[in-house]
Amino acid sequence: MIPATPPAEAPPAVWPPRRAVTAWLFFDWSTQPFFTLITTFVFAPFFASALAKDAAEGQALWGYATGFAGLCIALLSPLLGGIADRTGPRKPWIAAFGALLVIGSAMLWFAVPGSATAVPIALAGFVIATVGAEFATTFNNAMMTRLVPPERLGWLSGTGWAIGYLGGLLALAITLGLLAADPRTGKTLAGIAPILGLDAAAGEGDRFSGPLTALWFIVFVTPMFLLTPDSGRTGLSLAEAARGGVGRLKDTLAELPRLPALGRFLLANMIYQDALVALFAFGGIYAAGVFGWQTIELGIFGILLTVTGTLGAWAGGKLDDAIGGKPVVLGAIACLLFACLGILSLSADHILFVIPAAPPTPGDGLFASLPERIYLGLGLLIGLVAGPMQAASRSLMARLAPAGRIGEFFGLFALSGKVTSFLGPTLVALATSVFASQRAGLAVLIVFFLAGAALLAGVKTTRKY
Repeated sequence: MIPATPPAEAPPAVWPPRRAVTAWLFFDWSTQPFFTLITTFVFAPFFASALAKDAAEGQALWGYATGFAGLCIALLSPLLGGIADRTGPRKPWIAAFGALLVIGSAMLWFAVPGSATAVPIALAGFVIATVGAEFATTFNNAMMTRLVPPERLGWLSGTGWAIGYLGGLLALAITLGLLAADPRTGKTLAGIAPILGLDAAAGEGDRFSGPLTALWFIVFVTPMFLLTPDSGRTGLSLAEAARGGVGRLKDTLAELPRLPALGRFLLANMIYQDALVALFAFGGIYAAGVFGWQTIELGIFGILLTVTGTLGAWAGGKLDDAIGGKPVVLGAIACLLFACLGILSLSADHILFVIPAAPPTPGDGLFASLPERIYLGLGLLIGLVAGPMQAASRSLMARLAPAGRIGEFFGLFALSGKVTSFLGPTLVALATSVFASQRAGLAVLIVFFLAGAALLAGVKTTRKY
């Protein structure tokens, strides 16, 4: 008979050496270009402006694809996490889903503007890569508690996010400076023609963000596989683990009402993470549609946002260990609500909903209009607090999860971050389609942030988290 619960895994007698921890930290570095280049600043706006019929349709289609990927992740994360707990090692799972990230990202190169297959290829590649990136991250997170003592988890999570942002920043700088060109001038941000003979008119620099993401992951995830210790095998086969994992998942879900703090935290995380994912997914698309920003403007915006994100994630990890994860997350949500309201109050020719402002005009320079500058400032605020919110949520989950079930509960953590992630982007897409307005689509995120904050505020903790 297969036991329902895997044995608790004792903490290591000696914590791994610095090189093992450093190699683990570079997982975030290896995956961040997917989120920076593809989901936010380069390929997503390119999809909306060059592949879709118009910006509103592009935002809607991207929203449906994001929602579908989130639904797939939500349905499978806790089950696969439980199976990983029962078999032991996490690295084989990271490798398998990392392969999906590589394949899906590479597919984006074939989304050629004007081709009848461009939109289907782009959306399919995005969904496959998203599933791969998110699942690989789930299993990587499950390794945290065997790398540092509990009192260092905030530092570990925050440093990982900060290093990830730096990796995204470097990948974005390479893309903007050497690969992606303004189709109006044919020059990159560095003022040169794209290297590798990339054709700006065909969007080859933007499409190359896919293969670059794939190659980047392969190179920089390798140290983790070589140097970071993994959990030992339990002796169960995959089939045995799967059979027991289904029963364990049912028991765990039934157990959550008896773990009120953990259950409430997972519910809060489900809601506020959904809003954050949608905010990042549509931020670049929104700027492209409202202000007409092209690759260069979006890229500079992304570089600046990533710089503040790096600083925020690093400082947030220190703050997490000092005052606890819950206050860090609540403060971040308050800032994100302010930023959302500010963004919704902007249009190309108005600020604060009703105050007229001169709109952007061709040749007026980067971020020349007042609405653009305000949007830029609000984006930097989002970058500053998003990293601490995600890092503090991750470390809080690592501290709350029962011993021996870290993968299972990080699966539930991924579930809580994804179970409504199909709902948020889908509601954004529906509101955008119904009202033919990008602003209407983003308005739904305010409700998500408010609900998540209210739930998290009621989480009772008996010690500093």
